[in-house]
Amino acid sequence: MTVTKGHHQSSHADPTAPVMDAPAGSVIRPVGYVWAIARISLGWTFLWAFLDKVFGWGFSTPADRAWIAGGSPTTGFLKGTGENALGGFFGGLAGQTWVDGLFMIGLLGIGVALILGAGIRIAAITGGLLLVLMWAAGLPLETNPFLDEHLVYAVVLAGLALGGAGDVLGIGAWWGRTSLVGRLPILR
Repeated sequence: MTVTKGHHQSSHADPTAPVMDAPAGSVIRPVGYVWAIARISLGWTFLWAFLDKVFGWGFSTPADRAWIAGGSPTTGFLKGTGENALGGFFGGLAGQTWVDGLFMIGLLGIGVALILGAGIRIAAITGGLLLVLMWAAGLPLETNPFLDEHLVYAVVLAGLALGGAGDVLGIGAWWGRTSLVGRLPILR
């Protein structure tokens, strides 16, 4: 039985499932905070990749290869796939302006959506697609027959979207109540 705003509801849902959109006086279960921290952490991973590639802060992108210095954010990774199973396809995309633009918009949008907790469904879909493409570019994998961090992150993104992880430590609950999201639930 779930207690919400003084009303009792019987529920067949898992009693350990997070109460993500907790009304005043309700308790958010610890797993809600775990999902929120996972969401923010993964969001920062995407946002940091964007910032480092734009400004070349020297973590994975040297200053002379920064996007603002005329560098291509996709060339290093995609050119490095040349010997892989799909290397010809992905190598041919390296450095193309439209690929760089889509990649960078994706990193920024996914990162901001996850950190804020709004638009997580779109972030999960686009982030999952981006991660699966990066996984495919690396085939065959060197350390595992089929699984690497790209696929694990894609699964986590799906869990974040399905679990309503934007409602704890984020603006997801408010965002979900807006008329825009009411008309277009995919924006949740």
